Amino acid sequence: MSKSNLHALSQPEATTNDPLHDLIRQGARDLIARAVESELQGLLDQYADVLTPDGRKAVVRNGHLPKRTIQTGVGDVDVQVPKVRDRSGSGIRFNSQLLPPYLKRAQSLDELIPWLYLRGVSSGNFQEALSALVGEQAKGLSANTVSRLKARWLKEHEDWRRRDLGQKRYVYWWADGVYSNVRLDDRLCLLVIIGVTEHGHKELVAVEDGHRESEASWRELLTGLRERGLDNAPKLAVGDGALGFWKALSKVFPDTRHQRCWVHKTANVLDKLPKSVQPKVKSDLHEIYLAETRDGAHKAFDSTLRRFRDKYPKAMENLEKDRDELLAFYDFPAAHWIHLRTTNPIESTFATVRLRTKRSRSCGNRDTTLSMVFKLLQSAQKRWKRIKGFNQLKLVVNNVQFRDGERVDDQSGRDAARSEERRVGKECRSRWS
Repeated sequence: MSKSNLHALSQPEATTNDPLHDLIRQGARDLIARAVESELQGLLDQYADVLTPDGRKAVVRNGHLPKRTIQTGVGDVDVQVPKVRDRSGSGIRFNSQLLPPYLKRAQSLDELIPWLYLRGVSSGNFQEALSALVGEQAKGLSANTVSRLKARWLKEHEDWRRRDLGQKRYVYWWADGVYSNVRLDDRLCLLVIIGVTEHGHKELVAVEDGHRESEASWRELLTGLRERGLDNAPKLAVGDGALGFWKALSKVFPDTRHQRCWVHKTANVLDKLPKSVQPKVKSDLHEIYLAETRDGAHKAFDSTLRRFRDKYPKAMENLEKDRDELLAFYDFPAAHWIHLRTTNPIESTFATVRLRTKRSRSCGNRDTTLSMVFKLLQSAQKRWKRIKGFNQLKLVVNNVQFRDGERVDDQSGRDAARSEERRVGKECRSRWS
């Protein structure tokens, strides 16, 4: 038989059925189904003692969600997540952690392994967990192999954090410190910055191990960015009220404007109020940052202080002290406001990490946690979308002035805007001094 014929026989036709392949996929479906059923049973056991007024169980099974397909190393695997019915009306729902709604495919082992690790699968169980999903690709995936992969990821992160930034320019930053429990150690604080380029793309700028969001840790991170060529300061940085970041930013990038995150501020203010009053104050805070103009926001601000200052002075003092920083977004294009009022890009990306820390007592050591988070963020970055109104970023870079989200074209308009801002600010300060 010729070599060409031998080669042809060695290549299976696309239309040939592979019983072993089908068996592996069936095994994957069965494994996933059993794992999801175990998750569901845990929820049912948790609420087993909750009864309706007539003595029936309040939380019961209620069919399944529609089937969906997940792409894996062995092909498409059909999965179906069960549902529950809450007769008590408390809003109890079943959300599978193994099959979240957004999971559509396992793009590669390098992406799937950190995802599973952050979900709570230990390194010793990877081969068993993945063999049904990826077949031969899981062969030899021992605990030592996984440990070597994690060491490689740590090296990748170290090389990445030393990359040259001379050609980079970021218009906006979101910054936050994300805490995680680590084994045999103190709490790990991950200092994270996500930036927006002048073309509107979101990029991971920095993720490093810090010390409780201290000024020294943030200053070391920011100084490192500048030393690697990032000379152009971002126009605006968005973050919570952690003083460490803002003090360090003022020293390393003094020209960057400060914008406080409204989600963090709302949580801080509500935490100082009785629960009965929280819905009213929350509604007032929405009226402030959703106002169409800065003047309207100041009026809503004053109204909120008048209503609640006498009864809840600590909460209103916490709100008032950051007034200017909370309203800085009004000096930028209105299309960007939805992105500039909160640190949501970081919060949503770290939902997986926060879930892991809540479901387990620890995430391994500091280096392991840092490398896992870095790989997760790299994977998430591929799916980040451009910000709205990205075509106006060039105007911001070129120092075009904006007032209440609209462009101020002439010098007299800019002067009028500054004069009005100073007048309103002075009037508000004198009113409450």
